[in-house]
Amino acid sequence: MNIKTTEVNGHLIAIANVDSVILTDEQSALDLLMTISYNHKSSRIALTKEAISEDFFNLSTKLAGAVLQKFVNYNIKFAIIGDFSSYTSKSLKDFIYECNKGNNVFFVSTEQDAIDRLSKAN
Repeated sequence: MNIKTTEVNGHLIAIANVDSVILTDEQSALDLLMTISYNHKSSRIALTKEAISEDFFNLSTKLAGAVLQKFVNYNIKFAIIGDFSSYTSKSLKDFIYECNKGNNVFFVSTEQDAIDRLSKAN
């Protein structure tokens, strides 16, 4: 995993670039957020959707809720970068819409969008 950090608006943002699926369950989410927050001193993390198990995007598995709850519990702002247009589930589209209206989890299309959203989150 290659992690680069950038500081914007006084917030250190960690952008994790990986070439395989690393977020597969609650434990892998905890491992990711703890590793990045400890090693990179960042409470704002961006990750590409390719690094996340497809089960996450099937809301009936409840993986998305369980994983995102970990980020919220540990006060980690989280952005998922990717193209979500291929997903046809109305419930997933509604979930993405609601997350993007909030202040903790963002589904964005580019790394720059992730940086913008994470740097402005309260």
